[in-house]
Amino acid sequence: MKATLIELAPYQSSSIAVKTIKQNHFTTPFHFHDYCELNYVKNSYGKRVVGDSINNFFEGDLVLMSPNLPHVWYNDPEILKEPATLSAEAIVTYFPVDILDKLTNDPIVLSKTQHLFEKAKRGLRFFGETKKQVVNHLEGMTNIETLPLVIKFLEIINILLSSTEYEPLANLGYNHSYKEKDTERMNAVYKYLMMNFANPISLEDIASIASLTPPAFCSFFRKRTQKSFTGFLNELRIGHACKLIQNQKLSISEVCYESGYQNFTNFNKSFKKITGKTPSNYRKEYMRSTDHY
Repeated sequence: MKATLIELAPYQSSSIAVKTIKQNHFTTPFHFHDYCELNYVKNSYGKRVVGDSINNFFEGDLVLMSPNLPHVWYNDPEILKEPATLSAEAIVTYFPVDILDKLTNDPIVLSKTQHLFEKAKRGLRFFGETKKQVVNHLEGMTNIETLPLVIKFLEIINILLSSTEYEPLANLGYNHSYKEKDTERMNAVYKYLMMNFANPISLEDIASIASLTPPAFCSFFRKRTQKSFTGFLNELRIGHACKLIQNQKLSISEVCYESGYQNFTNFNKSFKKITGKTPSNYRKEYMRSTDHY
């Protein structure tokens, strides 16, 4: 059984649907659906889960996903704690994967499109000049009539087809095993982790959130995410540490404890295992890369 994105219901008779989000924080739960999705974060930041990947997202995040790829954008805790002063804005475009089949029979175009959507089964984050061009079109796609909308959409697809400025998100070969009922349980788990990763989290704690015994939860989590719970939690914490470490006002030890680690040795070990660098080297490389700004 496939989950249907509730917000798509009003658009099901349309080939292309554009939704503008402007609210205190992102509220769409962990889900998957039968449409391709181009997700542009105009304003906000937090953690993004796409397939088996967990990464930070920031203002300007642009991601293309093929149908039935589980995903969610969660805001960081400080946004949820201060909803009156921080906001979340996004432009989300939905369209069927075979939309070009209805508009052209050019075998070269269709082959390129098929290749793009095959790669997008992992989720693709676009950047650079590609992102700038696509965002310019997306900004003009809200509240316009059907024909101009289709024209702008085709211009976006044309840009994406020729772009090399992207990175895949989920691991190669990722194939989810979610059922519709799983998404509610995983959403509860993810929400708890996003709000509490900086605090100690026991296996018993997280298993109770999923209403499962610890052994049953470990099996459930690994089957759905293709990762152990401990591995996922470490990726979440180190990802947050990578964001904090860019702030030179914070010492490495402060980054360690604010990311949920109670032991500096464990923090260093996990950081190097996941990033391939020590925290201090990561900071030095980041600072060198931003020296020209």
